[in-house]
Amino acid sequence: MLAGNKSLSVVKPIGEAIASALSAVAVVSSIVVAGLMFFLVIARYVLGLSVVGLHELITLAAVALYMTGAVIASRKREHLTVDWIAGNMTDPQKKAAHDLLIAVLTIVVTGFFIVWSYYMFTWGMKRPQSTPAYQIPLWIPQFAIGVAAVGCFSYALRDAIDALFRLKRR
Repeated sequence: MLAGNKSLSVVKPIGEAIASALSAVAVVSSIVVAGLMFFLVIARYVLGLSVVGLHELITLAAVALYMTGAVIASRKREHLTVDWIAGNMTDPQKKAAHDLLIAVLTIVVTGFFIVWSYYMFTWGMKRPQSTPAYQIPLWIPQFAIGVAAVGCFSYALRDAIDALFRLKRR
């Protein structure tokens, strides 16, 4: 019993550090997207300037934001939910079985997502491409997609293990 508590005391700070890092990336990328969009509108419609490449930077920040948001939602168990079914279940065993089913389906889907993002990333490394204005390598947003796939997979695995433990409790 002591070993289990010791391992949990190590895991919790790691989880909190990951959560803080995810939140920081989400906040920074949100500020970048909003700030650059605001600057783009002011530059184009107030000052009459066309800033080359600004859309590239906005898109890269948006990809980081979307992928980070997916991982944050998975961490909070809010990404894939069916509230009506889960809300109407009162039996803890049925609720755990339902949660396990959702977690297993998510593991399968995110497993395919990991494979797809790996192939996309390796293809991008073999045939390097970059954005037109700033020559930013396209593997950067591809890497963000892969990190999101692994993050969502990891949290789905956590949810499956949690549901299994709840199923075994009687």
